[in-house]
Amino acid sequence: MLREATDDVHSTPRSPPPLPVSAPPSQIRSPSVAASWFARTPSTSVRDYLEEVGHLAGGGADNRDAWLPITESRDGNAYYSAFHILSSGIGFQALMLPVAFTILGWAWGVICLTLAFVWQLYTLWLLVHLHESVPSIRYCRYLHLVKTIFGPKLGKCMAQFPIMYLSAGTCTALIVIGGGSMKLFFEITCGPARVSRPLTSVEWYLVFVCLAVVLAQLPNLNSMAFVSLVGAATAVLYCTMIWVISVSKGRLPEVSYHPVRGKSDVDGMLNVLNALGIIAFAFRGHNLVLEIQATMPSTLKRPSHVPMWRGVGAAYLLIALCMYPVAIGGFWAYGNLIPSNGIVSAMHKFHSHDISRGVLGLTTLLIIVNCLSSYQIYAMPPFDNLEAAYMSVANKPCPRWLRSGFRAFFGSLTFFVAVALPFLSELAGLLGGIALPVTLAYPCFMWILTKKPRRYGGMWCTNWFLGSLGMGLSVLLIIGGIWRIVDKGLNLRFFKAAQ
Repeated sequence: MLREATDDVHSTPRSPPPLPVSAPPSQIRSPSVAASWFARTPSTSVRDYLEEVGHLAGGGADNRDAWLPITESRDGNAYYSAFHILSSGIGFQALMLPVAFTILGWAWGVICLTLAFVWQLYTLWLLVHLHESVPSIRYCRYLHLVKTIFGPKLGKCMAQFPIMYLSAGTCTALIVIGGGSMKLFFEITCGPARVSRPLTSVEWYLVFVCLAVVLAQLPNLNSMAFVSLVGAATAVLYCTMIWVISVSKGRLPEVSYHPVRGKSDVDGMLNVLNALGIIAFAFRGHNLVLEIQATMPSTLKRPSHVPMWRGVGAAYLLIALCMYPVAIGGFWAYGNLIPSNGIVSAMHKFHSHDISRGVLGLTTLLIIVNCLSSYQIYAMPPFDNLEAAYMSVANKPCPRWLRSGFRAFFGSLTFFVAVALPFLSELAGLLGGIALPVTLAYPCFMWILTKKPRRYGGMWCTNWFLGSLGMGLSVLLIIGGIWRIVDKGLNLRFFKAAQ
């Protein structure tokens, strides 16, 4: 096909046509096409030609990208990226930050939170600039970038499971959080009124999944920009409401800020690792950065990393304005009395009697809406993989009915995991430690291998240090997760969701 297209170009007369003829992206690298382009437009500068090549190559050399939901539309902008990053970057993990402060204390809590924020923002900058690290090639998926740099076998071994866990595992957790919040919202709004048979937790999970699957029928990632905007707005609102309510009610009478000590040195070390894990897991969404950037147009004159980084900067300014008040304000209000479930549980435990049901219900409703919105963006990579598997066999776009079926299948799968394996939350530390390098380590190593900075230079030393530190922290969290399971045991309760 490429030869026929090239022959057609050679057979075209040399006389200048009214308009310049552009080649498909698959022919951009052909010297005969380039020569023909120059021959037909002798008055056009090399700069204009390169801009045209950059514009066409920005779509990617594989035409099947235009059939997949992540890259189907490339009309994104800085606003869309900010919406997606906010929706995926702020979540229920941030509400756990005050728990980490009970172990680390004021000084080390603020220091560790700040270092983690700067560290993950730096690796995010690396990923944004690795998206087009090779001219005319866009790495539109995290796994594609890892496999290209580290090799197909090693890259798949390193990143396949962590990325799957960060997508499907997060969707499963969102079902549990969202379904549980729906049950709580029903209890708050109904008050003392009772129905003959209230819905169980599993039934509320099913209600949440049905709503999520209906919302997932939007065709591609760009079409979900408004959904992400709603998710981002609700996340900022409920984080702000929670810390403002907690601080406005004042400190509890017997509050203490002394770091919690373990019964033994081993327990103390495990508690510190748990606190560091809470802070590290609060920053999420790096496995979606390349996919979000793939929705943007890109030329040599205006590469996609420019609007993408503007969106990232705006989003992370709001993320910082949410996370720091939640962590500091929550710890100030509740101190060591805060429950292990986080600041929301503390607010309901200590202030449910002096906060109106309307405020509690609104806060819970905002959490539900945010979970529904976040589910969409975290489910997009699995949606994309399912359609890519179909197209590799059928070699044609996925029909609409089958696309809907794939999304319903994924929703059913995550619902089954949430119901069948309710003890997965006890493995969060272990699984999170395995997935941590995706955020803190792999981008540093990929930058070294791709950009090849000067040996022992600033970028070389920085990335080696941070990458090695990230891998070391991952190993410690894995060891801590295994030790905690061995020490306290694992309650293997299948199909027994918490009521």
